[in-house]
Amino acid sequence: MNDLMTMLSFDFVRRALLVGLLVSVCAALLGVILVLKHYSLIGHGLADVGFASLTLALALGLNPVLVSMPLVIAASFIIMYYSQKKGISGDTAIGIAATTALALGGIITYLSKGFNIDVGGYLFGSVLSIEKTDVILSVILALLVVGIFIIFYNRLFIITCDEGFAKASGIKVSFYQFLIAFLTAITVVIGMRIVGTLLISSLIIFPAVSAKKISKSFKGMIFTAAILSAVCFLLGMFASALLNLPTGACVVTANVIVMIFSGIAARFK
Repeated sequence: MNDLMTMLSFDFVRRALLVGLLVSVCAALLGVILVLKHYSLIGHGLADVGFASLTLALALGLNPVLVSMPLVIAASFIIMYYSQKKGISGDTAIGIAATTALALGGIITYLSKGFNIDVGGYLFGSVLSIEKTDVILSVILALLVVGIFIIFYNRLFIITCDEGFAKASGIKVSFYQFLIAFLTAITVVIGMRIVGTLLISSLIIFPAVSAKKISKSFKGMIFTAAILSAVCFLLGMFASALLNLPTGACVVTANVIVMIFSGIAARFK
């Protein structure tokens, strides 16, 4: 307990906790829709785009967040456009974007100075890199995501469970799908600072999968995913501090353990 109190006395730890909790909850909420709509890997694809954009930013000496944000958002729109308008499956569009971004990131890294500490921090996450701007962005993101889920809950439910009925009801399905893609892109960019580009997709996938196993309704799945995601982040954060392990890896490990136990609980249930 003394170690935890000492850890919380540092400003960067408090910033990391706030940003991590907000991003984890937002990722879990968005993950419920993405998992049910079979777009769960979009987080991985956008993370690869984030890797390419941050290598470009570091090579040019620019702010990684300012460069990554518009590029990742644009990639999310392109993925959604081709999967909706061109008849390409979501997994195929995500795979094309991910592999292309990785190739470009590798070329940029090779032509510049190679991998450095900054790139490593973005790949695997670093609580030391959290800044006040990240806190502001995460608060705005949380307000947007939670607000949208509260205001448009019924439409999101219909779009997720029966897209054909939603279109027949006059709901602009494409608008909400692009909105979810936009919010997911922002979540990925902010989350890269905590868990890294290699692990950010886990915040989207694992809580939703765990919640799906033990929930009886769409609303229950949303609340369960948010709670599990927040708990797993706290466990991973404290474990990484006490055991001197990478934060992102500990958060993902906590999510994996919870997913395993949720599967076991579902069997008994």
